[in-house]
Amino acid sequence: MKEIVLGVKVNTEDYDGLMVEVFDRIERKDKALVVAINPEKIMKAKEDPSLMKLLNDAEIQIPDGIGVILASKLQKGNITSRVTGVDMMLRLCEEAAKRNKPIFLYGGKPGVAEQAKAKLETLYPGINIVGTQDGYEKNNDVVRAKINEAKPDLLFVAMGSPRQENWINDNRDTLHPTIYQGVGGSFDVLAGNVKRAPAFYQKAGIEWLYRLMKEPSRLKRQMALPKFLIEVAKSNKK
Repeated sequence: MKEIVLGVKVNTEDYDGLMVEVFDRIERKDKALVVAINPEKIMKAKEDPSLMKLLNDAEIQIPDGIGVILASKLQKGNITSRVTGVDMMLRLCEEAAKRNKPIFLYGGKPGVAEQAKAKLETLYPGINIVGTQDGYEKNNDVVRAKINEAKPDLLFVAMGSPRQENWINDNRDTLHPTIYQGVGGSFDVLAGNVKRAPAFYQKAGIEWLYRLMKEPSRLKRQMALPKFLIEVAKSNKK
């Protein structure tokens, strides 16, 4: 099910519901792009038609950000569970390990995808990561050939948004995988190069507050949230 938040589609399912959809798609070989939706992206999409199209053309849009949950409450919608990009990746990896579905990791600095692979193999014994490729290979044909030779069902791309989603859309018709997710800095988190907020902040949905305390320069970006909620409230009065 989808809900519209300021013109952007967002899935209403929680992690369990999304796992059913993703792995059903793998069985049907029905390709899908997973994108993370947060208030900052929605506000940018209002001003950028190409970004709006990219987000809405994706098959699965996860509600990554407490602001999206609050927006859904304001418009009496059905989005009740936050689904973060990194946790979506981890849940997909966990489920793929149980079902022996092969995975490929593409992106990041040299060595980071390998470190992420090693961490995932520790977290999910039996996981089948059939290949990695750093994001510094200039020849796209080489990247595509390596992915297709490995024949993964799931491809995680770590390039930052929207570059990673644009790369996926430009290449997925010629690639073997069924499920594609842009995962930003998730490889660095797995590799231990970047620390996530402590569990308390994650569970409370206020990782943004932890990051703001660590990086006060993010304040301008975080101001998108109150503006976003005001826009949502206005749109529901019309």
